[in-house]
Amino acid sequence: MSVSGILAPLQHPLVTVLGTTVSWTEVLGFGSGALCVWLVARQHLANWPVGIANNLFYLLLFAQTGLYADAGLQIVFIVLAAYGWWVWAHGGGPESAGALPVRRSTRAEWALLCAAGTVGTAALTLLLGRFTDSTVPFWDALTTALSLAATYGQCRKLLESWWLWIAADLVYVPLYAYKGLYLTSLLYVGFVALCVTGLRGWHRDLAAAAVHRPGQGVPA
Repeated sequence: MSVSGILAPLQHPLVTVLGTTVSWTEVLGFGSGALCVWLVARQHLANWPVGIANNLFYLLLFAQTGLYADAGLQIVFIVLAAYGWWVWAHGGGPESAGALPVRRSTRAEWALLCAAGTVGTAALTLLLGRFTDSTVPFWDALTTALSLAATYGQCRKLLESWWLWIAADLVYVPLYAYKGLYLTSLLYVGFVALCVTGLRGWHRDLAAAAVHRPGQGVPA
């Protein structure tokens, strides 16, 4: 059986929402995405394999709806998930015995992420506008850049990665609604709430760790 034959059932309509059909792909992406963010907020290692499954579902869905940057982003996410899985499991390296701790981003990391995000957004906007039939090249590029920066921060357990996810999700909500992906748009509304919960939880962990380190106070 061909790959297209295997994937065909996932593309079949399951329900109709607001006059728009919702496929199995979108439903499975919805469920796995919600579970993944819930696990990340609790710093559970299982978020990575669940996230990889979510990436595969959305790779198919976004390719079908013309969100090409988001479709390609899923491949990058899978690579980053494998990296994050290893980092979380080894605490940042084989010499580290404990779990990777939550920490704040350094100024150098922020500068690098901002520069990479700006260049990436501009380059992707140009690429999508000239070489694809995308109807939302800038917004597709912007969410791609924000999501990549947030995923890298998540891999390193940087507290500020949650702020990047919140910014990306606030753009994703209207973007997916515009493309007719109402269930996915609703999912991202839930993601914003989960990200706020995750941000607060990681901040508490960071504050608790600071209290137990001699000579250091609770971070602001």
